[in-house]
Formats: sequence, structure tokens, C-alpha cells
Amino acid sequence: MCSPSSESSTSSSGTNVLPKFVDYNYHIKPILSDKCFACHGPDNNTREGGLRLDTKEGAYKALSESPDKHAIVPGKPHISEAFLRITTKDESIRMPPIAANLPLTNFEIELIEQWIKQGAVYKPHWAFTVPVKPEMPKASEIEWGNGEIDRFVLDKMVKAGFKPNPEADKNRLLRRVSLDLTGLPPEEKVMERFLNDKSNKAYDRLIDDLMASKAYGEQMALHWMDVARYADSYGYQDDDIRTQWPWRDWVIHAFNKNMPYDQFVTWQLAGDLLPNPSKEQLLATAFNRNHKITEEGGVVDEEYRVAYGLDKTNTYAKGILGITMECAQCHDHKYDPFTQKNYYGMYAFFNNSLEKGLEGLVNSGPSKTPRLTVTKEDVKGILNFINKLDDDAEVSVSVMGERDTVRPTYVLDRGVYDAPGERVYPQTPEAILPFDSKKYVSNRLGLAQWTFSDRNPLTSRVFVNQIWAMIFGRGLVASVADFGNQGDLPSHPELLDWLALDFQKNGWNVKRLIKQLVSTATYKQSSQITTKHLEKDPDNIYLARAKRLRLPAQMIRDQVLATSGLLNKTIGGPSIKPYQPDGIWEVSSSGRGTLAQYVQDHGKDLYRRGLYVFFKLTLPPPNMLIFDASNRDACQVQRTRTNTPLQALVMMNDPAVLEAARVYSTHLINSAPNKPQSDYIKTAFKRVLCRDATENELKLLNQYYSEEIDRFSKRKDDAKAFLRVGEAPLDDRIPKEKLAALMSVVHAIYNLEETLTKG
Repeated sequence: MCSPSSESSTSSSGTNVLPKFVDYNYHIKPILSDKCFACHGPDNNTREGGLRLDTKEGAYKALSESPDKHAIVPGKPHISEAFLRITTKDESIRMPPIAANLPLTNFEIELIEQWIKQGAVYKPHWAFTVPVKPEMPKASEIEWGNGEIDRFVLDKMVKAGFKPNPEADKNRLLRRVSLDLTGLPPEEKVMERFLNDKSNKAYDRLIDDLMASKAYGEQMALHWMDVARYADSYGYQDDDIRTQWPWRDWVIHAFNKNMPYDQFVTWQLAGDLLPNPSKEQLLATAFNRNHKITEEGGVVDEEYRVAYGLDKTNTYAKGILGITMECAQCHDHKYDPFTQKNYYGMYAFFNNSLEKGLEGLVNSGPSKTPRLTVTKEDVKGILNFINKLDDDAEVSVSVMGERDTVRPTYVLDRGVYDAPGERVYPQTPEAILPFDSKKYVSNRLGLAQWTFSDRNPLTSRVFVNQIWAMIFGRGLVASVADFGNQGDLPSHPELLDWLALDFQKNGWNVKRLIKQLVSTATYKQSSQITTKHLEKDPDNIYLARAKRLRLPAQMIRDQVLATSGLLNKTIGGPSIKPYQPDGIWEVSSSGRGTLAQYVQDHGKDLYRRGLYVFFKLTLPPPNMLIFDASNRDACQVQRTRTNTPLQALVMMNDPAVLEAARVYSTHLINSAPNKPQSDYIKTAFKRVLCRDATENELKLLNQYYSEEIDRFSKRKDDAKAFLRVGEAPLDDRIPKEKLAALMSVVHAIYNLEETLTKG
């Protein structure tokens, strides 16, 4: 992949400095895509005046309405009709039309003029060209970094006028990497061992230990649940329970044993089509069946069967290829070179499933045909990673199965299920990589093999970018789910290609990739922000510091439970129903059977990780949605991040947080009954934030404790009410005003911005 010169990179990042060389991909196409492609792009149905500006053939040819004119004449903007129309003062013919409200800026017009003067050179879309091994940047005068990744980062950073931040202190780095690799804060013994280890291998050993823990698989699975739109109910109006959780157990298992990414995806797309598939390979295909399913008696079977296939197609395209194919369901894509025929060619791979649109209420249950039954014998044998929690009952999972005969696939007029048009056969977009039916069988297994062809330009780039975004908070391509024309350009194109090729060359090894990233000097930087950072690079595109990021919803829950000692570390098993505001499920009419009313769990189940919290599609866990968790309605590759007052209200009032503060306070007092409260506060602060509190922080927290113990001493009923939250037993031996005051302080620590932030 080619990238523009440093001058042109600067101009594309927002400054109005005309580059020496105007690059089509980096400067011109973003303008045309935003302002012109809707009417003069790939979609034949909406193209105006027969003019197509997304290809050089379309742009250079004579205009159909004026054969003596051409939209773009290389080297000659003064006779290029497109340029004349964007610069004319005559509003009746100006482009884009006034009514479109998409005016070009003066700088954009200057860029287009300069591009035409320099030859109006078109280039293929960067993401649809096969990665090529880039040259390593020249060594910098700054001595920094420990490998190729840092070389690429430093080169871009220095050219942008930045220098790297110092390395973060050991405490903060420990917390950061523990949260990234396990989703949990470091245990006290891990903290003590790492902080006392003065060898130069201490950090390397820490990474290996964290990635060897079972919690690593849970952390990685959380991302994949969003991609795979996992939920514990079917959705739609009759939103009843389903049992896809054994597939979730498999995902955790696959990440923990470091299954290569190509195998991980192939089993999920087409495990049932492998030679003599095992029950594990069949279970993996439940990935395809996580979409919403209707159980309403009056629906048309074919309508929903088609809808399920479309969902599979869209999930595959967005989650694995990083493209927005769903835009071509009803018409040719308006921005990318994908036709409606391309779309239904991809849909054809999923259209031969045995799945039905409606099974009928008689056969309704927690799984749908085709299904896999997991028995007690399976759990003792090939499926020994499934946690049935000592339940002898069988559990069934919706999986994939293929018809013996081919079901014809047609382009659907406007995407309507009963409006078939031209017949199509399994195919992939030519703009990405044509599907060779002589090389690959025309089914999902062939699609999986095509996906991991060394000529496929997307698969590796897309996954390494997803992992980069998980670790650094922003992808090298910021639009993690969209590598098309409307997506963002890569900030570090050479680094992205280097990572993609390195990942392929090393056997699609996920743990190796993640260790590479967290071992870099780039990752280990301090998150300290300077005025220059804020003014010139607020989004940290040039990676001159570590980014401060609010923790994902599930990790906020996990951190509180882990530091309080309440966390139930059981791996896998059915989802659980923790504390939730009363009556929420009953407010809506959606849900029947066991999901008509919310029945909270008790005991140890209350304290399981956020990964296992029950996800009802029509009413997802409200506290998690407030912290921007995916609603699992469709494939979501990256969550949004918002900052609202509701989030503060959740942390102040959530019974799980309050109970954790009480339980941890009880533990602190009982472990050393005669210690002053200042020692308890020091210990709690370090346990939660993995660092010692400053003198001023301790002063404020001790003052708060004094105020609270004075308040609760005067209002003992308030202390009793405060302590009653949660189901964990209350220790009546501790004076209530003392316990309530310490609980208030721990609760305040849980509410600190630093506690909710990774940085």
C-alpha cells in the first residue's frame, strides 16, 4: 500500500497546506466519496447524467449529454467539466447542487485542481490491494523503541513534530496490561511479585503469566460476543430463552488454547462442512445462528428464512472482512464497488442452510433446527471445556447444517424476499478478490478458504486493526468496521500492512500478535497529556502518548467484584441474572415463557463476570447499556464511548458496587481490627488503583471518613439502611457507623475517574 509524503499526510490530517503531490486515495477520493459518489458513484440506479467519478474510465470519457466535453481531462482543469461545475458562480449548474447542502471548501477545490494538473491519477482503493511488505523507516536520532512496530510509530510521530512520552511507572503499567489481557485488575500477589521484580525480564514474564490465565480467554471472548451478536434470547416480540452459551464456552476455550485465527473463523463459518466434523467443529458453527429469531405464529416462513441469511451475510462482511455489504442488499452500493449481484452472490453461501424461518410453536424451545445436543458424555470427553455446572440435563445449541441439494439464489428486487430477479451463484466481490470456483468449492467452506487466501487483501488487515483498537483505543483505521470508501484512511498504512503480513506469516497466531503490541515502547508510554497533545493531536493519531479510555461496561463490573473479593471466577456455563432495577422486564410486553418476568439469581451466581450476565435482546442489561455495551442486535465491531450523568448515577447507586464496597470494607476491618482507618484507606486505594495514594489524596479520603463516621454516629438508622444493600451477609460484630463510614470511602474510590479509566 502506498502512502503519501509527509507533507500530504499533514494536509490530510486537517491543516490547509496544499501538498506537493496530491494523492487520489488520501486527498481526492474522501472528497468525492462524501460529496459526489451518491449521484456519480458505483450505484447504477441513482447515477445522474451517466457520469461516474469513482473510476478513471468513467471520469475521462466523453459526457453522454455533451460528447465534446469530458468530466476530467488529466493535466487540464480549465477544460475539465467537473472542475468547471464545482467552481462556477452559476448556482443553477453548480456541483454539488445547492439543495444537497454539500458545499466544497476552497481548500478541497484547490486539492482537486492540483490533482488534475498533476495528471488526475486514479488508484485502486487501498484496502482492496494486497498488502506489500513495506520498507522499514530509517533509524531516528531519538533512541527509543524495541522493534519494527516502534520504528514505524516513531517515524510518523517525529515527522508530525512529536516526541514519545516517558514510560509509565510500573504500577500504572501493571494495571493497564492486566486490564487489557485479562479484563481484571492484577491480583495482590501478582502486583507484589511484579513490583518487586527488578530484572529486565519482569514485564515479559508478567505478560506470559497474564496470557496463560483463563481470564485471558474471557477477555478476548467479550469482543467476539459483540462481533457475533451473542444473546441469551431470540429477540422480536416473543422474546424467549435460548441456549447458545456452550458456544460461548467454546470461544473462551479457543482463545485460551490460542487457536490460530484462520482455524477459529473457518470452524465458525463452516465447521459442519469439514471432513468428518467433530462435535466441537459443529458447535463452533453456532456463530452463524446467533441472529434474532422469531417465534411468532403469524409470520411468513420464507420471509424470515431469508432475513436470517441476510444477517449471516452482513455479520460475515462487517465482522471478518470489515466492509458494509448490507448497503447493497436493495441496490448497488453507493460508495463501494459492490453490486447488488455481488451481495446476493455472498448471500448464496449462506442460503443453503437447513435453517427454517419458523419452526412452529410445537417445536419451539431453547434451540432451533439444525441443533446440536450436548450430553453428559460429551462434557466428559471432546467437549470438556463446557461448564454444565454439575447439571446432568442435556443442553441443545443451534448450529449449521447444509442441504443435500442446492437452493437457487436470486437477486431480490429492493431486497424483498418474494421479489426474485436474476439467478446468482456463490461469488465474492471482484473488487476484493474474485472467487475461483475451480480452486474453492462453492459453499461456506470454500468461502472460508477464500477468506484466508494470501491474496485476500482484507482479512488480516481487518483483524490486526480490531486488536490494535482493543489495545490502543483507536484503530490504525479508525473506522474499524468499515474499510470501504466511506471509511477512514489508515493513520499508519505501512505499519498496518507490516502487521497484517507478519500475522499471516506467523500462522495467524493471536497471542503472539497481542504480545507484540503490549511489549512495544508505544504501548508502555505514560498517558500524561501536554498542551501540544491537546492542540495538535487530541485523538492521539500519532501515538505520542498512551490514551486514557473509560473501561467497557463489563470490565467496570468485573473490577469492582475482583477488588472486593466477591468475584466468582468460574469459567463458562449458563448466563446469570444479577441485581437489576425492579419491574423493567414487566414494563415491556416483549418476552414470554421463562423470560416474561425477571427472576434474579442468588448466592455465588450474583458475582460472576460481566461476560456471563444474561442478555435479553429486547431489554438488555440497563446498567451495561448506559456504559455503551453493545445491544447485540447486530454485529458490532467497536463500541461507542459516551460520557453522561447516568453513568455517574449507576456507579453511585448500583447495588453491586455498594455491596462490593461493604464486603471489602468488612474484609479490611476483620483482617486487622485494631488498625487506624488511614491504613484501611491506603490499602483500599492501592488495591483498586494499583498505586499508592498521594499525601493529598489520603488527606481528602481521611477527611471524608471523619465526616461520614460523624454523620452515621448521629444517624444510626441511616448507617443500617446503607449497610443493608446486597445479599452478602452483614457482619454484626463491627460497629455499624465504623463499617458504613469505611464503606463510603471505598465506594468513593470505586467512583473515581481513574478507577473507571484505563491509562
